[in-house]
Amino acid sequence: MTATLRQNIDRLAERRHRRRADAPLSERIADRITGFTGSMAFVGLHLLLFGGWIGWNLWGSPKFDPSFVMLAMVASVEAIFLSTFVLISQNRMQAAADARADLDLHINLLAEHELSKLAEVVERIAQKVGADTDAETMRDITTDIEPGKVLDALERQD
Repeated sequence: MTATLRQNIDRLAERRHRRRADAPLSERIADRITGFTGSMAFVGLHLLLFGGWIGWNLWGSPKFDPSFVMLAMVASVEAIFLSTFVLISQNRMQAAADARADLDLHINLLAEHELSKLAEVVERIAQKVGADTDAETMRDITTDIEPGKVLDALERQD
């Protein structure tokens, strides 16, 4: 692994760590809850609690919820809160994905611009040494792409 690649990995990891540390308390709590609820420990806990609740009310005495109405209510309220925590986490993850997509687009546009300029230099070198170049291809390669026009064309296709 090159030193530059290692530095980039370290910078990205540091940025991710800083973003997590700077997140509002509500988001950090939602992430912790979502992390726990997506684990096998959570599944095991529910198997024990709900299994015990059902077993007690089927075979135990005294029965405190023989028709399982309270169990249904508890499960419903829990589902409401868990879905809210999941949505909070997904919103944060979507915002991060949008930021990464914007960065990717920006880098790609910069790379395209730089390659167009590099192609111009190569074309001038080819002309100086008398090498044949396809004029139409070189014109296409050296022309900067306008992202707005590309997006407009893609939207017209939809």
